[in-house]
Amino acid sequence: MLQRLVNDIKESAGNALRLTSLAGAVAIALFITLAFLCAAGFVFVLQHYGAVEACLAGAALFFVVTLIAAGIYTARKREAQRRAEKAAKAAAANVFSDPVVIATGLQIVRAIGVKRLIPILAVGGLALGLMASRSAASSNSEPEEE
Repeated sequence: MLQRLVNDIKESAGNALRLTSLAGAVAIALFITLAFLCAAGFVFVLQHYGAVEACLAGAALFFVVTLIAAGIYTARKREAQRRAEKAAKAAAANVFSDPVVIATGLQIVRAIGVKRLIPILAVGGLALGLMASRSAASSNSEPEEE
């Protein structure tokens, strides 16, 4: 049984390696194809309009491709942020709706007492507010990398 498991792992790793190398070969071939297409377009524009126009046409083409890629990147980044925010809200809602958390909170209130707990909660709320404002300010001032 253990040998069968090891053989299955070896076979799946071999298949993954073969597929990865095939995908790499396809990516290289696609890159070369695009390079020749760009060269052909450049030569065509060069013969009909001149060197400056050919260079400007190539630059414009790659600028448009860059703008499209940047738009897709921005859209995916926003979508990922929305998903993360939804997950955080769902996790927070699930924590406070958990009966074990509520029972633990009630036991803490009973053990400490309401009069002693109010100042502790006030200081904790203040600390939480400061941490939230500090993290919001740092996320707005620092550029995010992905």
